[in-house]
Amino acid sequence: MTARHLARLTGAAIAFVTGALVVPTGAPTASAAPCPDVEVVFARGTFAPQGLGGIGQEFVDAVRAKTGAKSVGVYAVVYPASTNFPTAVDGIRDAANHIESMATTCPDTKMVLGGYSQGAAVIGFTTANVVPGGVDPNEVPKPMPADVADHVAAVALLGTPDTKFMDMIGQPPVTIGPLYAGKTIQLCAPGDPICSDGDDGAAHTSYTKIGLTDQAAAFVASRV
Repeated sequence: MTARHLARLTGAAIAFVTGALVVPTGAPTASAAPCPDVEVVFARGTFAPQGLGGIGQEFVDAVRAKTGAKSVGVYAVVYPASTNFPTAVDGIRDAANHIESMATTCPDTKMVLGGYSQGAAVIGFTTANVVPGGVDPNEVPKPMPADVADHVAAVALLGTPDTKFMDMIGQPPVTIGPLYAGKTIQLCAPGDPICSDGDDGAAHTSYTKIGLTDQAAAFVASRV
């Protein structure tokens, strides 16, 4: 690895931390009904306060705007969202527990899984059908049952950390499970150093500004 490459990845890590400091535009909204037509399960980015985070709220607002009269519930994944990256497993566990519970108690609800930045990694791992290589199966949740995927209409990931970034922080690459891959959209802002080889730290917070949250919501709306 060259010094220039190391500097770029270090800069990406800084962008990953500081770029996710987005103040949410509103508190997460509770489900409009016990079993809404659609439920968005969203994991926020690093350092965003508990809830959806700014980009998550923008995404949910866009989904609501595009789904007409359908009721849209929201669940904000509970996890530290800190730079202690192994604690992302708390989010994987929390997301999986909620998704499995919804599949049982609200079988007709179409679930949408979403995440931004570290939250995109959390949701990506939640869809996995196997425990990633090199990870102790006793330290992570078991993959969700295969039939749960039938209740998930779409997955929308924004700024998913790429393999180089995950390798830099000592974590396995994010791989979408085969039961979810065909219903997943992954969007990376041009120049975003977290999800690409770019070096524009500001790009990591540009998803709403450049229309990618809206694009993700349009994809979701076409599937629910």
